Amino acid sequence: MPPKPKIKIKDNSELREQICKLYEKASQISLAKWSLAMAKHILDIAGIDFNSIEEIVEGFKINELWQGGKARVYDVRQAGFKIHKVAREYDSEIKRTALRVAGHAVASGHMKEHAMVASDYAVKVIGLISSNDIDEITFEREWQLKELKKLL
Repeated sequence: MPPKPKIKIKDNSELREQICKLYEKASQISLAKWSLAMAKHILDIAGIDFNSIEEIVEGFKINELWQGGKARVYDVRQAGFKIHKVAREYDSEIKRTALRVAGHAVASGHMKEHAMVASDYAVKVIGLISSNDIDEITFEREWQLKELKKLL
């Protein structure tokens, strides 16, 4: 049974279910890689240069170090918190939500569930940008599914 979304979103539930099936079989490291790719993708769509935000650059680096066994779960958790703090400073709901994708992506090294939460927040960003256009949301879910399949 796929995990229920933690946030309210308009979604393509069939594609989300396909992603959930792969998610359940995937390693935490594969999901961390997927989450970081998704975060970079969504930040770009939202018009955020993640290289200009120190907390994101550091968070991505810490997650990648964790993937190689060179950082602690505690470190990725704290890095995720720092990104969520930055998100709260933005007035734009689109940018705040995109930064939440990055925060959960980094935190995927803490708990694998954060990868699915990042995925749902990415869909929320697309919904905000497109006025919940189901074709755009479906396109995002297809992108996510394709990226996850590459890692498995």
